[in-house]
Order: sequence, then C-alpha cells, then structure tokens
Amino acid sequence: MVKHQPLQVYERQLCLSCITGIYGCRWKRYQRSHDDTTKWELLWSLILLFTFCLLLVWFYFWWEAHNDYNEFNWFLYNRSGEWSDGTVPILATTAAGFTYISFLMVLALCHVALGQQLNLHWLHKIGVFAALLTTIVGVISVNQTWDQEWDVIPISLQATGPFLHIGALTAVTALSWIVAGQVARAEKTIFQVVIILLYLSVLLGLYVVPLYITSPCIMDPSTLKQRPDVFGHQGAPMLAPENTLWSFQRALQMNVTGLEADVVIGLDGVPFLMHDRTLQRTTDVENVFPDRQTDDASRFNWTDLQRLNAGQWFLKDDPFWMLHMLSPHEKDAIANQSVCSLEQLLKLASYHNITVVFRLRRPPMDHPCYHSWINDTLQAVQQSGVPQSLVMWTPDEQRAQVRQLAPGLIQTSVDKRSPESLHQDGVSRLLLRYNQASMQEIGNLSQSNINLTLYTVNEPWLYSVLWCSGVSSVSSEAPHILSKVPYPIWLMRPDVYCLLWVSADLFSFAVVLGIFVLQKYRMSGMRSYNPEQIMLSAAVTRSTRDLNVMKEKLIFSEVGNGAGSAEELYGDNGYNYYTNQGISQ
Repeated sequence: MVKHQPLQVYERQLCLSCITGIYGCRWKRYQRSHDDTTKWELLWSLILLFTFCLLLVWFYFWWEAHNDYNEFNWFLYNRSGEWSDGTVPILATTAAGFTYISFLMVLALCHVALGQQLNLHWLHKIGVFAALLTTIVGVISVNQTWDQEWDVIPISLQATGPFLHIGALTAVTALSWIVAGQVARAEKTIFQVVIILLYLSVLLGLYVVPLYITSPCIMDPSTLKQRPDVFGHQGAPMLAPENTLWSFQRALQMNVTGLEADVVIGLDGVPFLMHDRTLQRTTDVENVFPDRQTDDASRFNWTDLQRLNAGQWFLKDDPFWMLHMLSPHEKDAIANQSVCSLEQLLKLASYHNITVVFRLRRPPMDHPCYHSWINDTLQAVQQSGVPQSLVMWTPDEQRAQVRQLAPGLIQTSVDKRSPESLHQDGVSRLLLRYNQASMQEIGNLSQSNINLTLYTVNEPWLYSVLWCSGVSSVSSEAPHILSKVPYPIWLMRPDVYCLLWVSADLFSFAVVLGIFVLQKYRMSGMRSYNPEQIMLSAAVTRSTRDLNVMKEKLIFSEVGNGAGSAEELYGDNGYNYYTNQGISQ
C-alpha cells in the first residue's frame, strides 16, 4: 500500500536567510543546520573574537592619538624624507577593518541567538586573517617607531573610563538574552554551568571595575585650580607656517600667555627658529640652493636664510587641512613669510609682555659655534632687550655660568628630575611631554613650587584632564581650539559618580535576572521545536493569513502491514486533503 507523507508548509524567513547567507553563504534552507558547531568553526569564532578585540583597541588608540598626529607625521618624515599625512591611510584601513569585523561579530551573535550552526565562509576567513595580520603588523610598527604613544591609552581612560564602563556594562547586559537562551536550550548540565560562570565572571568584573577607575575629573568642583596657561608651540602652526612671525602673531590673537620655539645656531652664530635638521620641509631651499638642500640647517648663515621663503610650503602641503578656513589676506601673509630669528621672536614677546620658552639644539662638532653656542644664544637674548623674567632658559649645559651672567632668566629643565635635584640647580620650571608626569607627580611638583608645563596638548579632553590634575600650563599647537575650553569638558563629584555606578550595577543585575527568568519560561517545552518546519495541521489555524508557502514534493513510500490510504489518514485528523480546508464539526 502506498501512503502519502504529510505535507510540510514553510514560511519565508528572509532575515534568517540573509544572516546565514552573508555569514556562511548558506542561502538555501537545506544548507542550514541546528547541529552543534564543529571544533574547526569554533576555533575560527575565537579568532574572529580575538581580531575584534584587537581591532577595538587599535581603533581606540588611533582615535585618541589624534592629539599627536602631527608628531607621527614628523616621525615618518624623518624616516622617508617626504612629508605626507600618514594617518589618513591608517585611519581609513582601521575604520574599514573594524566595521567589517564588527559586522561579522554581529552576524555570529545572531547565529548563536537563533540556534544556527556557525559556519564562516572561506572568503570571510581570508578577510579575518588579513585584518588580524594587518593589525598585528601595525601594532609592531608603532611599538618600534612610536612606542611612547601607547601611554595615550591609560591617559585617555582618565577622561573616557567612566563612560566606557557604562557602555561596556550595557553591552554585556544586552548579551544576557543570548546567554540565557543558550543556557535554556542546553541539554548538558556541565555546559550550562560553564556558560553561566563565564558570563557572571565578566559581569561581576564590570560591576567592580569602577574601584580601579581613577580620573582627576572626579573631584569636588570647589577644589578645581585656575585654568592652565597656554603656550603657542611654534606659534599657531595649524593656522600659519610653524616658527614664523605670522604664526606667533596668530597665536597672540588666541590670547596665549607664552610662546615656544625651536632654536638652531647658524654658521655665523645667529640663532634662528627651525624645528627640523634640514630646511627642506619648511622652506624653498631646493629652489634657492639646490645643491645644499640636504645640508644641516646650522650650515647656513643669516644672509642665506633671509633669501628663503618659509610660507609657500604651507599653502602647498596644507599639513593640518585648515587652508580652506583662511582668508585671502591670511594666505597672502603666509606666502610672504621668511625664516624668523630668535631676536625677532624675543622682541615680539617683549612688546606683548609674554613669556618665551625655546629649546636650543647644539650644532655639530665641526661647526664654528660648537663651543660658543651657549654664549651666542645668551648674547642674542641680551641684545633683544627682552626682560629676563620673560625668558625660560632650557639648556642644562653651563647652567651655573648662565645664572651668573643672566640671573633673571627663568631656569627651566626639559629632563624629568626630582624636585630636590631641580632646587639644587636653581631650576624653578619643568617642561615635559604630557605622558611623562602622572597625577601624583604633578601634585608633588606643585607642592614643591615647581611650575610644570606639558607639551603638546591639542585636544580639549587632554587639556581638561591636565586642568583637573593641577597642571599650571601647557604648550599647544592648537591654541585656537583650547581657547574655546573655558571649563573642563566634564567634572563629577565623587558621591555623584558613586551613585551613578551603584545604580547602573543594580539596574543591570535586575535586567539580567529578569532576562534569565523570561528565557527559561520561553524555552520550557520548546526544546524540540524547529522554527523552519511547520506541520500541515498547524497551518489550519493560519489559513486566513496571506502566507507565501512552498510545498515539498510528495514522498511516496511503500508501507507494509495495516496502513490505510492518505485520505483515511487526513480524514481522521479532521482535514480535507483535497480542499486544504478543515471539516466543520
């Protein structure tokens, strides 16, 4: 006797098809599976998770390193000899890779939530491996060429830590829906216990993380010190060519309280302002002196330097992408800039009664001024007529002699030393990179009456953190940005932060507990339910809906002893086989 098997009715599941299709190229229903994921695919899932975490840190690093993009480009210039914005390709590839890996992570979580077998397509595996390899190479490269920049991560966490904690807590709390579903569907007790322990470990870790979050911005606002002074580092190099008179004038328009410059001794003993060792990047030396363009900047005398243009390069390269904001008058002023001498800078500072700090580079050993460089610079300071109380003297060489000849100079050190050592040498100010002083060290220097200036501070978040830490002054390439920061970006009382922390933890715990109870209730009695297959008997209650259905081919099979016809089988169930309608009782 031949018996018809029951017809199966399928609903189209476009969302599920897209999820499994994009992730593993399993677009057809028969390609999908609810079986356990293979060990090989579990390994690839772990690789995907590791790549996502690594890219997350890498992306965060470059996001916060925005403060030092110019420093990074300068490092690249010293290695390659050509100036370019090397951060653009890095940011583009990092953003693309992070977006791609994040998308795959979302698809993987959707597979887990829907009980689908993980099966990453081989093209995605190549993409994940490429993203992982590229990121590792990038991390190694930064570690070799710019290792000091890793300090930006712990420093930035002082500004972002409390908010990242709330974001991470929200994400892990939301994942409880997937975790609870897996626990409810699991048949092995040991698997349930492992999942619950792992999840609770992560959750409890996030609950107590605020105990280890330290931020100077969590403080009583009444103890906030006065706004740190801002020095124009090389003037305002984002708005004008660095170390030119126009750059310093632009900085003065931003109400800076001091100017910082880099000084080189010329062949004739005239100190002038130059950051690089050569004149290639910031002048037209390749046109005026083509056979001397790679010579050290100290190999030029003042007469030669006055023939060079120090502004055209800025209009050509637009190093900070700010040229579109400048007026025609400003562009004309930039185009006519020349190399600035130390004496010109000091006279400008004296006229505006502001402080000047400069870092002096000693010329090569075969230079005529190798032994007299300190005296030559000190002579230029005295000839400028600037009050000595406005000049911060940084060279450690012959400091005792300088104190005798010019006792009014502000003795400043660029080397990190103890307050006791600084007092012994008569040093009253310290000039350091912003990552060289911790919150505790800043407090100790302040108590020891050592004024601390940190460079280079361009971002409002970093300025706010240093402000709350009690720093007296900063040096910035972006005084036009810091001038718009009249108060720290955020400031929170400790008791308010504690209340926010405890409230977030309690709310998260309540939500997680509720989700676990709800998932247990939903999954009870549904362990064997297959969402893709709906028997025809279930379709009777849905015959009024406008469903797009697909009917499988009838499978004919030979049935042995005592089997009835298909009509009898469906008739017993109250269903008209030929009309697809239920029989009224």
